[in-house]
Amino acid sequence: MQGQEKYAPQLLELYRITDSSYSDIRAEQPPLIGISAGRTLAGSSIVQSTYVNAIAKAGGKSIIIPAMTDINVLRNIVKDLDGLVLTGGEDVDPLYYGESEIPDINETDSVRDIYDLVLLKLATDRNIPVLGICRGEQIMNVAFGGTLYQDIPTQVKDKSITHKQSEPRDQGTHDISVTNGSQLGRILGTTKISTNTFHHQAVKEVAPNFSIVAKTADGIVEAIEAYPNRPILGVQWHPEGHVAGGDTTMIKLFNFLIDESVKFRKAKEIHGRIFSVDTHCDTPLEFKKFGFDIGKRESNQVNIPKMEEGMLDAIFFAAYTGQGPRDKVSTQKAVEKIEGLIKGVHSQVNKNKGVCDIAYTVDDLIRLKKEGKKAIFIGIENGYGIGKELSNISHFQKMGVNYITLCHTKDNDICDTSSDTKNEWNGLSPYGREVIKEMNRLGVMIDISHAGEKTFWDVIELSSQPIIASHSSVQALCYHDRNLTDKQMQAIAKNGGVVQICLVDLFINKDHSKASLTDAIDHIDYAIKIAGIDHVGIASDFDGGGGLIGCQGSNDMINITVKLIERGYSEDEIAKIWGGNFLRVMSEVQKGAKK
Repeated sequence: MQGQEKYAPQLLELYRITDSSYSDIRAEQPPLIGISAGRTLAGSSIVQSTYVNAIAKAGGKSIIIPAMTDINVLRNIVKDLDGLVLTGGEDVDPLYYGESEIPDINETDSVRDIYDLVLLKLATDRNIPVLGICRGEQIMNVAFGGTLYQDIPTQVKDKSITHKQSEPRDQGTHDISVTNGSQLGRILGTTKISTNTFHHQAVKEVAPNFSIVAKTADGIVEAIEAYPNRPILGVQWHPEGHVAGGDTTMIKLFNFLIDESVKFRKAKEIHGRIFSVDTHCDTPLEFKKFGFDIGKRESNQVNIPKMEEGMLDAIFFAAYTGQGPRDKVSTQKAVEKIEGLIKGVHSQVNKNKGVCDIAYTVDDLIRLKKEGKKAIFIGIENGYGIGKELSNISHFQKMGVNYITLCHTKDNDICDTSSDTKNEWNGLSPYGREVIKEMNRLGVMIDISHAGEKTFWDVIELSSQPIIASHSSVQALCYHDRNLTDKQMQAIAKNGGVVQICLVDLFINKDHSKASLTDAIDHIDYAIKIAGIDHVGIASDFDGGGGLIGCQGSNDMINITVKLIERGYSEDEIAKIWGGNFLRVMSEVQKGAKK
C-alpha cells in the first residue's frame, strides 16, 4: 500500500481534468480525417504528431490508418472517412511509373508503396477529399498516371536550390510561385510563399486531369491539384511542420481540407435520407461479356459496388437496340433482342438478390432502401424494340419496363428522330399516335430523348400524362440535336414532366475533351432556371457513352451532390433533383393508368 497514497491524488486529478473536458454531445461532430502511416524497420506504424495536431487545430478529428496490405481492413476503415491526409516518407518505387531504378539512389518500402496506393484508390473511388504531403503528393501523381524525377540533383540541370534542408521544419528555406486563380492560390491567398523542403524526388510529368499549381525558381513542381472537378490536392513541402511553428498561412491548407470534408460528410448524410436515381444507363450491353456480374466491381461504369461507393440508390437499366430494317422479320428480331436483354437484367439481379432487386414502383424503391439494397428499374431505349404490335408494350411492362424511349438516332415506325432523320412522318406516325395512347393507358412513361422536335411537340399535344426526357441536356449551353431548347423544357414543365440532364461529353461542352462535372452542374442550374426546380433530374448514360471529368462512374455520383451543396441548393432541392421529381412523374403516370 505504501506509495499508493502518494500516487492516488495525481490519478484523481488526471481523471478530474479528463471529465472537465467532456464535450457537448449536441455539438456537431468534427469530420473524421484518416492519416496514412509510415513504417519502422520492425514494421510498426508511425505518424508524426504534427499531422494530428494540424488536423485538430483546423477542427477535425483524426484516425491513424495502420500501414498494412489487407485490402478488406483498409476498405472498412476508408468507408467511414470524411477526408484523408497522405503523409511524407520514403521514395516511391520507379516500378510504379514505368522506369528502371537508378542504382544506389532510392530508399523504398515495398509494403508502404502498396499500402499507400491501395489506400488512395479506395479513398478516391469514394471521392473522399485528399491532401497529399511530400511523398503523398508523389504517390498521388503516380497513382493517376504521372511520373517522377527519381533524384533531383542528378536529373535536373538547375542546381540553384537545395531541396533537402538541414533547418527545422517550421522554417521556410526557398520560395515558390503559386498559380494565380488556382484552388491552391485561393486557399493560401497569395502567389508567393516560402516553404520548407525535404525531398530529392519530385513530380516530372503531371498526371492527366491534374494541374501544376506551384513551382520553385528551378522549375521543380511544388503542388498539383484536380480541382474543380475532384477534391484532390498535393503539396511537396510539409505544411504541418510550419503549423507546428505557429504559421498562420499553412494552417489554411488544413482548414480547407476540413471544409471539403464537412461538405463531403454532409453529402453522405443527405444521400442517407433522400432517394437518388440515375434514370439511364446502358449496362445491359455489358452482360454479353463472359463472366460479367453486376455484383462485382467490374471495370465498367455501373455495378453494385460502385453504386454503393457513390451512394446511388437506384438506376434504370436500358434495354437498347439500334435501328435496323423495318420489315416484319427484322422487327421481330428486335423485339426478341429487347426481351433477351430484359431477361438478362432479371438474371443478373437474381444472382445478387442479397444486394439488389428489380423495382417496379416507388414503393419498391422505398422498401429496398430500408433493406440496404439497390433498386434496378428497367427502360427500353428505341421503340423499334416493341415491334409493330401494341400488345408488346403490355408484355414488356409486366417484365418491369417503366419507360420507353420512342426512337434512337434514326427514324422508326413510331416517329422521326432528332439525329439522322428523313422527316418521314413529320413527327409521330399514325402507329406512333397509338403507341402514345397505349403507354398512357398502361402507365408506361413516354421518353422523348432522341426524338425530333416535331415529334416532341406532337407528343406534348397528344399525351394525357407527364412525359420525360430520360437523358438529355441543354441546347442553349451546348448545341446538339439531342439537347433540348428552352421552349421544350418549359413545355415539359407545363406538362408536369421532367428533364434528366445527361452526362455525355458531346451534350455538355462543345470541346468534348474538356467536358467536366462542373459543366454538367451548369446544365442543371440552367435547366432549373428555365423549367423550375420541380422538373429537373440526373441521368448518366454510363456504359453507353456517358462520363465526364470528375464523374466517370456510379461511384462518382456523390460528387454531383457536393457540387450542388457548393452552389447553394438546399437538401429539399437536392432531393428533388436526385430523384424526387422523376419518382413523382413515375407515380403520377402509374396512377393515371389505374384511373
